[in-house]
Amino acid sequence: MTNTRYVKKKASGRGWDVVKEGHRRATAHGATKKDAIETAEELIRQEGGGEIRILNRTGKVVDATTVKRPRRRVAA
Repeated sequence: MTNTRYVKKKASGRGWDVVKEGHRRATAHGATKKDAIETAEELIRQEGGGEIRILNRTGKVVDATTVKRPRRRVAA
């Protein structure tokens, strides 16, 4: 399974949730859509890369972006 996070509007209408694929509960929350996307990027980067999918209120994917894993530094 790929490492995918969904960014969607909270049911209460205030803020945004970051939900991992296959899970029901939110991993993180953001006050704005931008905050939630930045949080999702960091979580995915820590886990080795993956994809962020942004959902509209009906649950359809309206945007997606791929996050690459960070490069490892090689000691000289």
